[in-house]
Amino acid sequence: MPRGGGLMAPGARPLLLLLVWMLAALARRGLAEAGDGGWQLRGPGAPAALTEEQRCAVERRADLSYSEFVQHYAFSRPVILQGLTDNSRFRALCSRERLLASFGDSMVRLSTANTYSYRKVDLPFQEYVEHLLHPQDPTTLGNDTLYFFGDNNFSEWASLFQHYSPPPFSLLGTTTAYSFGIAGAGSGVPFHWHGPGFSEVIYGRKRWFLYPPEKTPEFHPNKTTLAWLQDIYPTLLPSAKPLECTVQAGEVLYFPDRWWHATLNLDTSVFISTFLN
Repeated sequence: MPRGGGLMAPGARPLLLLLVWMLAALARRGLAEAGDGGWQLRGPGAPAALTEEQRCAVERRADLSYSEFVQHYAFSRPVILQGLTDNSRFRALCSRERLLASFGDSMVRLSTANTYSYRKVDLPFQEYVEHLLHPQDPTTLGNDTLYFFGDNNFSEWASLFQHYSPPPFSLLGTTTAYSFGIAGAGSGVPFHWHGPGFSEVIYGRKRWFLYPPEKTPEFHPNKTTLAWLQDIYPTLLPSAKPLECTVQAGEVLYFPDRWWHATLNLDTSVFISTFLN
């Protein structure tokens, strides 16, 4: 055979094809990880897509100054902030693979997904991700639905939170507190209210429904947001419908003090809130 000949040894071609296929599969997985952090189910077991609202009723701002924030939004109405911080490093650390590697054995506290979150359950983070992070059943009541959000062990998760850059706006006399969460498609918290804060989506999409303090929504505190959307929302008169919008990955929603709000995760979602206490 001539030096440098192009003949391939017997059996080498199938091995080469297998290698090319494996490299392509790894590349596809890498692209998926970069896009959704490995959190979205694919294939026959994937949940049906949940839809966004027909028209977002919350203003989006990419160039908001602090003075504009205080004058137009801080005490009067929600706003969605875009591009004010760079959380690409935090986002990379929140992929499914990295969080399981870093915190898989850590105990997390789950709350029931009803208005008052009465019941708490502690279990390893890996068990929550692998066995409880599934699409919401609309027939399941809120007090039977476990949700990872809010009860974080800050010392244990400090290595992650130190990489998060919160929105650059604050309110006089308040301090900040983080609440980190991960929840399955169709999950969410029904209507409730508390002090002001920001909520950023890291992966996935989160649909918000908001009412001003003087306008109490029609809802059952033990029915999930998904059940409310299917049963009550279609019956509301236009004047009784909430402000609503879907917050995309990388966006931050600000909600003022005492505004009623309910959330619905349209995908498996990773998110973090900064409460102004």
